[in-house]
Amino acid sequence: MNEQRRGVMFGAAAYVMWGVFPLYFPLLEPAGAWEILGHRILWSLVVAGALVLVLGRRTQVMGVLRDRRKLVLLAGAAAVISINWVTYIWGVNNGRIVETSLGYFTNPLVTMLMGVLILRERLRRLQWVALGIAFVAVIVLTVDYGRLPWVALILAFSFGTYGLLKKSAGVGPFESLAVETAVTAPFALTLIVALQATGNGTLVGHGPVHVILLMSLGVATVVPLACFGAAAIRVPMVTIGLLQYLAPILQFAVGVFIAHEAMPPGRWVGFAIVWVALIIFSAEAVHHRRVVLRAALAPVSTRAEA
Repeated sequence: MNEQRRGVMFGAAAYVMWGVFPLYFPLLEPAGAWEILGHRILWSLVVAGALVLVLGRRTQVMGVLRDRRKLVLLAGAAAVISINWVTYIWGVNNGRIVETSLGYFTNPLVTMLMGVLILRERLRRLQWVALGIAFVAVIVLTVDYGRLPWVALILAFSFGTYGLLKKSAGVGPFESLAVETAVTAPFALTLIVALQATGNGTLVGHGPVHVILLMSLGVATVVPLACFGAAAIRVPMVTIGLLQYLAPILQFAVGVFIAHEAMPPGRWVGFAIVWVALIIFSAEAVHHRRVVLRAALAPVSTRAEA
């Protein structure tokens, strides 16, 4: 098996695992969104810390901790991904799985918009078309829901911000997760203790299986990330960009066919418009990559003929 095919398998595994999370979080009941967030951070730190030691990345982690700029960027990333996590968990546990899938469907478009607004990047014509169509979709879905699809918008913008901060920091995935969870671990521990002390925590009194499930949040967080990291170094980013749709497709399927969430005609129309925008966006990205590769190979071919 060649490296690129292996990378596709790792990427698919990562997004499939992220896609079936809506089936996992209900198993943690009666734990609420904030308690699940606290345990997810705490046990992710344990797993990420162990991996850092096993993989010999301790020096790199210490280097990040000594770099003030990277530390600030990762602290910001930790804050926004915590917002993303708690919103996602709340959405899944409150009958809004379909809306959470919308957040991750629109994330590539939101990330592109942030690139224009923050990084002053210039979009190509079809990218503007995709953004315009997505804006129409938000209007249609707002009318259908009778409100802004705020769960989806928070997920899309928080994850887009997270990606932007992580890109700016330029730190490896395991080192980054270790630092992010270390920064937020004191808050997570305080949250867990406070919930337990006020009688709102579920760590005690719900049996050993519940405790094991809460602890497994660390593995459930780190394993998909490890698969994603393995894919990112083996396949082009365009391929990663196409694979990322696996997660919201699965989330959408879980919401509609397993959780049986309502999908009135207006909502189907709104999602269909989003999918049209994503098809245009993805097709344009693939075409642009081919044009760039041809342009890069042309001088080589010319020299070879000469």
